[in-house]
Amino acid sequence: MRPLTPAVAAAAVVPALVLALAGCQDAAPSASPTTSGVGPTSTTTGAPTTTGPSTTGPSTTTTTATSAPSDPDTLTMAFAGDVHFEDYVAPLARDPHGLDELQTSLGVADLAMVNLETAITQRGTKIGKEFHFRAPASALVTIKNAGIDAVSMANNHGVDYGPVGLQDTLAAKKTSPIPIVGIGKDEDEAFAPAILEAKGLEVAVFGASEVFEMTLARYSAGPGKGGIASASPITRLRNAVSKAAAKYDVVVVFLHWGLDYQKCADPLSVQTAQALEQAGADIIVGGHSHRVNGGGWLGRSYVDYGFGNFVWWRSHEPDSRSGVLTVSVDVKAAKGTRRSTRSVVRKGVWTPMLVGADGIPREPGAADSARLLALWKQAATCSGLAAKPE
Repeated sequence: MRPLTPAVAAAAVVPALVLALAGCQDAAPSASPTTSGVGPTSTTTGAPTTTGPSTTGPSTTTTTATSAPSDPDTLTMAFAGDVHFEDYVAPLARDPHGLDELQTSLGVADLAMVNLETAITQRGTKIGKEFHFRAPASALVTIKNAGIDAVSMANNHGVDYGPVGLQDTLAAKKTSPIPIVGIGKDEDEAFAPAILEAKGLEVAVFGASEVFEMTLARYSAGPGKGGIASASPITRLRNAVSKAAAKYDVVVVFLHWGLDYQKCADPLSVQTAQALEQAGADIIVGGHSHRVNGGGWLGRSYVDYGFGNFVWWRSHEPDSRSGVLTVSVDVKAAKGTRRSTRSVVRKGVWTPMLVGADGIPREPGAADSARLLALWKQAATCSGLAAKPE
């Protein structure tokens, strides 16, 4: 379940800059809870160690996972949403065991991944936006000890402290105890996947952003230009995914996409998911809206349009609605690079959670779990995703 050793490779893509409209935390959120719906605490839709730093330069990082004994024919992957260390959550970034309790949610899966919604720096100048997030490099140790195997930094807060902050972030990436995807010193590095190994499978994991705001406009990675991996235009990401699908057993794309405070997928996100499904992605997930969206199948891909906040500084509903998505991959079906028309994901289980007053998400009581699960099911329906694999 934890990364052990890094390796090197590269994915070639083409540059672009996108003018921006909105930011991740740059609008006032709603604070009123929703209380409708019933159901079980989770639904089916269909103590490890780590050593070794990441490699430098444009690369594909390879990590090997070890975990407690489990079904050898099933690879479990857990995903959760936005993580930062602002305000009263800041002390967690300096406590290597501050998020250890997440080992019982994310950490029980063979592989786990979140979106790291912050620059890794203590320097730099704020870029012109309302909210700015940053954390020290020690936060990466805290995240690793939570049972998380990789993070994406392709989001609209990854370069909140300008070129100096980006320089520090890239330096932290080189020595990170877990792989960081979606950001790099140039487009080759930003679009390179991390390769996670578990249950005999090689899993290529990408990170990219499609949020049209200042970070994407000014700090999209290009030839010889550092920044985040941009999913606009989709061509570069689609080509990188297609190449990975021809080489690795499972391909995952973790996106920053959608619109703030949406409950259903917007047309552009659906279009992007369709393009990546056609390119060979097996799992397409992400967030940005600060709301829990739904999950299900789109063709052969399992898609989830939004996990909500995860480790976060706002603990009132609906901002506090959170959870962990655990997908089960059929190891025998996934082995090899020949993509069939059938999905290798056999089921997706959503475990509802609420962000606590200390910024840490936890499973609530039965009544709240049932209510939150019903909302997740509704979001899946309005996004047009299938409840079972085709």
